[in-house]
Parts: sequence; C-alpha cells; structure tokens
Amino acid sequence: MNKFGKLAVFVILLYVVQSSLLTLIAYRGIGPDLMLLLTVSCAFLRGMRYGGLMGFATGLLQDLATGTFLGIHAFSQLLIGMFFGRFSDRVFKEQFFLPVFASVAAIVANYFILALLMVLLGYRFNLVGNVESMLVPMLIYQLAFAYPVHRLAYALDKKLSKKEKH
Repeated sequence: MNKFGKLAVFVILLYVVQSSLLTLIAYRGIGPDLMLLLTVSCAFLRGMRYGGLMGFATGLLQDLATGTFLGIHAFSQLLIGMFFGRFSDRVFKEQFFLPVFASVAAIVANYFILALLMVLLGYRFNLVGNVESMLVPMLIYQLAFAYPVHRLAYALDKKLSKKEKH
C-alpha cells in the first residue's frame, strides 16, 4: 500500500474510533475530537500546507459523516492546520509537549470559529453558557487524548518518511 493509502486508512480508523468507541465516554454528548488532534499533530510534523490539507480532509470527512453544514468543519480545521503548520520549523519533531498543549489552543480556536460561523448563519445561542457546558469538557478530553494521537501520528509520519527516503 502506498503512502496515501496508509494515511487514509489511519484517518478513517481514527474517525471510526472517535465516532463509535469514544461516544461511550462522552459527557452530555461531547467527546474528544481526534480529527482536530490529528490535524494539529500533522501540522507540527509536516508544515503549513500539509497541515491545511489534513485539516481540510479530516474536516470534510466529519462534515460528510455527520450531515452538518457541508464545509464548516473543513474550513475551520483548514485554518487551524495552516496556523499551527506555520510553527513546524520552530518545533523539534520529537517534542511531544507542545502539540499536546497546542491542542488546547486549537480546540478553543475551533470552538470560536464554529461559533462565529453559526452566528453568521443566523443562529442565536448563549456564548458564555456554552463555554461552560461545552468548551470545558472538550478541553479536558483534548488534553487526555492529545498525547496518544500525537504519538501515533509521529510514528506513522516517521514510518512513511523512512519509506520515502528509500
């Protein structure tokens, strides 16, 4: 299987885990966003273009699988992937703490991008109340799952990069 195929299988498996197994530990319907964690990890490992592409692909997968507004997750994760990818040349690839803590900033940015898009689409909601009931559990889940997802993404990237050189 080629590099793209292995990456596609990894993304789909991660989404299956997110949408099937991790819903069992969801709190009030809120669970971890492994696709966002993968986007941040890939952005730190490979750069802005790759992070943006991964964000768009994983966001589009989420949009297509959940039936929400088409492109809303793709757009927000594209922006997040490109933003965090800008810092890939300033980060040691073996360092695991920065992507873990960057996932906190990523989930906050994703939340506010999606909230802004919802307001622009005409939906009304209490931002302060939603921060307490939605954002705080999301932050806890992201911190819990950021290290394992980044570790898996790093191992896959290392394996694919090794094959690329040979």
